[in-house]
Amino acid sequence: MNTKKNDPKHPETYSNLLSEWIDDEKAGFEFIDVLGKLFYDKSVELIFFRNQLIDRSSSIILFKHSYAETVIGKKLRIHDTLMLAREIYLMNLGACKIDIGKLNQEWVEQQKDYNSETKLFLADKLKGIIGKPRKNDKPVDVVLFGFGRIGRLLLRELIIQGNGTQLLPKAVVTRNVTPESISKRASLVRHDSVHGPFRGNVIEDIENESIYLNGHMVKMIGGSNPEDIDYESYGIHDALLIDNTGIFRDREGLSKHLKAKGISKVLFTAPAKGDVPNIVFGVNHLQFAPDSDNVFSAASCTTNAIVPTLHVVENKLGIEKGHVETVHSYTNDQNLLDNYHKKPRRGRAAPLNMVITTTGSGTAAAKVIPSLKGKMTANAIRVPTANVSLAILALTVKKPTNRKEVVELLRHAALKGDFVEQIRFSASNESVSSDFIGDPVAGIFDAPATQVSADGKNILIYMWYDNEFGYTMQVLRLARYVAKVERYKYV
Repeated sequence: MNTKKNDPKHPETYSNLLSEWIDDEKAGFEFIDVLGKLFYDKSVELIFFRNQLIDRSSSIILFKHSYAETVIGKKLRIHDTLMLAREIYLMNLGACKIDIGKLNQEWVEQQKDYNSETKLFLADKLKGIIGKPRKNDKPVDVVLFGFGRIGRLLLRELIIQGNGTQLLPKAVVTRNVTPESISKRASLVRHDSVHGPFRGNVIEDIENESIYLNGHMVKMIGGSNPEDIDYESYGIHDALLIDNTGIFRDREGLSKHLKAKGISKVLFTAPAKGDVPNIVFGVNHLQFAPDSDNVFSAASCTTNAIVPTLHVVENKLGIEKGHVETVHSYTNDQNLLDNYHKKPRRGRAAPLNMVITTTGSGTAAAKVIPSLKGKMTANAIRVPTANVSLAILALTVKKPTNRKEVVELLRHAALKGDFVEQIRFSASNESVSSDFIGDPVAGIFDAPATQVSADGKNILIYMWYDNEFGYTMQVLRLARYVAKVERYKYV
């Protein structure tokens, strides 16, 4: 055996490793070219184990490939991904979303079954998409009512993920519009202290009271009374309005938007009161047909983070009772420094204190999963971090279990089950909250932290979640469903 050749310190090995990396990097750049052509020419979006690939660098794409080994136990090659993408480009596919990471994994595991013929493999895997017509005839206009943390992230992602075929952001409504406010709001889209700079152009057009973003001209509209705004005068018709303000929380208040010309549906980005459907996309959205109502709620970030996992445990093990403790980053409604606040404790300085407060996530979870009614309690602790929160699920289950079974239940749900867009599986012993900034799933299952009591009846599950970006992605998934612009999927 040539020990020198296997020694990382040996110059020949160093040179070989660098050469391999450069070869992979070049393949990554080629893949980006095919990726863009698929997205803009054919409305085919490729993702990699739920990670967005549009507008990502070659090195980030290579990192996603290497990280896959930690989760699925297999190394995936960028060259295989490139090969599959090239073949997909030649296929007659309708507008769709394809997880090419999943396809790559299946190719590694099953190519012998297809005599290593890529065309046969893809024809079988994508048979539900091949030759299908578009689900939607035309894109749907979108109005963002309120422009805080979620509103701005929604606009960013509508632009980055937009190719003109699904949701078209046409306007943003704030209390008032002045030359100064337009410039300041454009700057807040351009720069974000948590999520980084916007990858593209953000140019304010003061004369036309608009912001130009990557080819999209978004009108800035001033107004506090929803029913008084004439959206049609701005060329906006049959739009989906996404309310990010939290001012109107029941059907009566949210329905004010429907009195405005140009609005046909309303989606609220917080838990709604009364009979407004509270929906966690992926869990109960199919219970509400898009045309069954015109006012919907995307529930809360915490509800979205915990409900998919609760659904898995309830279905497989049964939940007798449980408690959710949310360790939540501080939010805009808290004070930077000690000052008066109408709610208990929240008046104390958010960056300096852990603050015990309330959360409605336990009650909200029961609205989505009725079998949990009366079984769940919940509380929250706001902590001095700007983003990414942690939900700790302490559950007593009906069917005794063990740690390995719980981990495998959630691994399957994250990789092959019904919640591949909602749950990510994390196997790292070293993960901390900031590692999950920008994660597009509703919640990330921290496998190493899982605990189960000796009698198998009590389990402890830790779910991380980007309470801003992960929630925003869930809102967008629901928005596409409500607006009826969903694509075919292979995820």
